[in-house]
Amino acid sequence: MEGTDKDAISSLRSVAHPVRLRILSMLTAQPMSAAEVARELDLTHANASYHLRVLHDAGELVVESKEKIRGGTAKRYRYVVGGDPTRPPGPPSVEDGIAWQQATHVEIVRRMAHRVKGPSSSSDIETWVTPETWRAAIDLVSQAMVLLHDQAQPARTEGTLHVSASSQAFVMGDPE
Repeated sequence: MEGTDKDAISSLRSVAHPVRLRILSMLTAQPMSAAEVARELDLTHANASYHLRVLHDAGELVVESKEKIRGGTAKRYRYVVGGDPTRPPGPPSVEDGIAWQQATHVEIVRRMAHRVKGPSSSSDIETWVTPETWRAAIDLVSQAMVLLHDQAQPARTEGTLHVSASSQAFVMGDPE
């Protein structure tokens, strides 16, 4: 396997963990240090540092700033939607995509336990549509997800709602 293929797989697998999915969601709105992530997610500092390092090494996080704290240096990490722009594009393997979906499923189930009454949407479909319809649907879903990422606020900001949104949409091959 070529080096660039290994890098892409490593990046996807780094995200395929429920804690790391939560970290990426939190770091969309604001940069945070390992200590802040640990407090917010009720993790040990060492565990938060480990997960942040894995995500950073895979190109999913950037170091936004560094500050001196008690003789050490605290890095503040931030998630840049779309990941590392220097990472080669390309689809993940089916196995890596399934691993990511399984981790996402665990995270969505955790979130559902905290669901409250309010505006929501849930949908599932497996069907056939024209390429034009598919493109229009994908564009709308993408716009909604970009809006949510762009407007994400720091956790517990006054006047905000704690929300969850997930999206999976893909073209399927015919069953054999």
